Amino acid sequence: MKVTQYYPVLMVDDVAQVSAFYQAHFGFRPLFEADWYVHLQSVGDENVNLAILDAGHETIPSPGRDIRAAGLLLNFEVPDVDRVYADLEARGLPILLPLRDEAFGQRHFITRDPAGVMIDVITPIPPSQEFLAQYAADAVSA
Repeated sequence: MKVTQYYPVLMVDDVAQVSAFYQAHFGFRPLFEADWYVHLQSVGDENVNLAILDAGHETIPSPGRDIRAAGLLLNFEVPDVDRVYADLEARGLPILLPLRDEAFGQRHFITRDPAGVMIDVITPIPPSQEFLAQYAADAVSA
């Protein structure tokens, strides 16, 4: 199977509210907008896409209908997590995990969207020697 594109679809109650959140705070623009579904694309990278879907929409098979996005963590890698942290904190977004460095190779913080989906904003940093051995040889830049 050849995958030509991959993107998460968040099933939510308020499509307009969640769509507006990602547009306002994470630089997405709508490629398709309906009251029940919005397909968003990053302004900075056309390969970064996210969709927002009404959890009760008829196109969802009945076993999955009316289930809301939960237990999900979206990762956004950015060049300067410190700048993004300062910006989103100033805008009043909830900070669930304050900005910090992790030995496994991330400087990051976690916030959440209006539907409760957690968002981990990350800038990769060199991992500790302990964690370096766990990476594939081509997964860590020199």
